[in-house]
Amino acid sequence: MPSAIAITAHPDDIEFIAGGTLLMLRQAGWDIHYFNVSRGNCGSVQHDSETTAQIRLKEGMEAARILGAQFHEPIANDMEIVYAPQLMRKVSAAIRASKASIVLTHSPVDYMEDHTNTCRLAVSAAFTHGMPNWITDPPLPPYDGDVTVYHAMPHGLRTPLRQHVMAGAYVDTSSVHAIKREALAAHQSQKHWLDVSQGMDSYLVSMDDLSREVGRRSGRFEYAEGWRRHLHLGFSASDSDPLEEALGDHYLVNAEYEAGLDEV
Repeated sequence: MPSAIAITAHPDDIEFIAGGTLLMLRQAGWDIHYFNVSRGNCGSVQHDSETTAQIRLKEGMEAARILGAQFHEPIANDMEIVYAPQLMRKVSAAIRASKASIVLTHSPVDYMEDHTNTCRLAVSAAFTHGMPNWITDPPLPPYDGDVTVYHAMPHGLRTPLRQHVMAGAYVDTSSVHAIKREALAAHQSQKHWLDVSQGMDSYLVSMDDLSREVGRRSGRFEYAEGWRRHLHLGFSASDSDPLEEALGDHYLVNAEYEAGLDEV
């Protein structure tokens, strides 16, 4: 069975940017994996760090269950996700355990460093999937085959310098949006935290609005998630697009984005 893994920084990030794509892949017969690098321990103004981490661990496990994904335990604290060999060996182990041919992760440039560093870790770890001399933590054997990395849209659909970001392709998540919303709702602790810290009103409504806006940009879908494909060199033998192959009519390449690549 083909396999995909979503690697994001914090509990609830997957539901915002990748949950629908995971669900669509699962419906297409793929094995899906759920991995947040951070424990989410700073995501509360009501509980101490350890209590918050334990609450968010249970919420993440429940969200993964709703999505039908295999859960991988977090490996770091909030604001301590750094691009370093110790963490990369752990991320590499998660990828090898999944034997993923698709890795879904954050935008290479996003509004906060936990996201950006998680992306860097995921990309480098994916690159090492077939390297026998790269020792993971825990040690796991490498695996053969192509791996394609896809980058999600950044938070707010903009770079940290406020520039708009265009998706390279869209995944139609309309048919699974309700399940994606249910998985996000499993992160009950985040309602209060996001309202207080970021003024998001309601995290569920914010996710609805984001998915609807990406769908509007597609020009075709009611709800969607946007992706940009990483350069294939070193990851796969050819410039393949396995999301398109797996999802068919539920996947739409952005011709404007592709034309811009050809001009470079």
